[in-house]
Amino acid sequence: MELIHAIALAIIEGLTEFLPVSSTGHMIIYSSLAGIAGNEFTKLYTVDVQFGCILSVLVMYHRRFLIDTRTDDFEAPAWVKRFPQRIQRMVDFYFKIFIAFLPAAVIGLLLNDFIDSLLENVTVVAISLLVGGIILVFIDKITVALPKDRDVTTPDALRIGFFQCIAMIPGVSRSAATIIGGMYQGLTRTQAAEFSFFLAVPTMAAASGYKLLKTYKLIQAEDIQTLLIGNAIAFVVGLLAIRGFVGFLTRYGFKIFGYYRIALGLLLLGLMAAGVKLDVL
Repeated sequence: MELIHAIALAIIEGLTEFLPVSSTGHMIIYSSLAGIAGNEFTKLYTVDVQFGCILSVLVMYHRRFLIDTRTDDFEAPAWVKRFPQRIQRMVDFYFKIFIAFLPAAVIGLLLNDFIDSLLENVTVVAISLLVGGIILVFIDKITVALPKDRDVTTPDALRIGFFQCIAMIPGVSRSAATIIGGMYQGLTRTQAAEFSFFLAVPTMAAASGYKLLKTYKLIQAEDIQTLLIGNAIAFVVGLLAIRGFVGFLTRYGFKIFGYYRIALGLLLLGLMAAGVKLDVL
C-alpha cells in the first residue's frame, strides 16, 4: 500500500471513529474506490490504525483513566483522607467499562469469520448507512424526554454494551450505536458520547490486538513505518474530532449526521445500480 493511501485512511479513521457515521464503512468505501481493498496489508492496516485513536481518548480523558490527584486542599491530610474515595471511583469506572465491553468481546469471538466476510461487502455498508441515517434524523425526537444528568449505572453499561454489538455490521457505526444506547438509558448527549469514547478503548484495543496477533507475519520491515505514520495521524485527527464532536452534538444533535449518512448510502446504492463495481472480490 502506498503511503498516500495510508495517510488518507488514517485521516478517515481519526475523523470518523468518534462520529456517528461509521469509520469502518468509510475506510471500506475508500479502499474499494482506490483499488486497494483486496490487499492483505490494507485489511490489517484499517484495523490497527485504530491504536492512534485509542491513544487520543487516553490523552483527552487521562484524568478519568488515572487517579485524579488534583485537589483544592492545601493540607496533605485532607487529600490523603479523600484518596480511598478516588480509588473507589476509578475502580467503579473500569468495572463499568469492562461490563460494557463483555458483550462485544464474546460475540466478536464467536462471529469473527462472519464479521470479516461482511467487511468485504460495500452493499452492506450502503444499506447500514442509509438505515442508520434515518434513525439519527429522528433519534433526538424519540429521546428528547429521556436525558437526565446522572451517573452511568452497571445495568446501563451492560445495555450499552449490547447496543455496541450492533456496530459489528459494517456501516452501522460503533459510536452511533453506543451513544444512542446511552441516550436510551436516560443519559444526556454529552454523557452518552463520553461513555462511548471510554468504551472505544478496550473495544478497539481488543480488535486491533487480535487482528495484529493473527496477521503480524504479513508485516514487512517497510510496513512498520507506514503503521507508525498512520497511527500518529489518526491520533492527532482523533483528538480534534473528539474535541469538536462533543460540543457540536450538545448544540445541534444528530440530524446533520443522519442526513449525511442517508446521502452517502443512496449515492453508493446508486453507483452500484449503475453498474459501478465497488465490492471487494
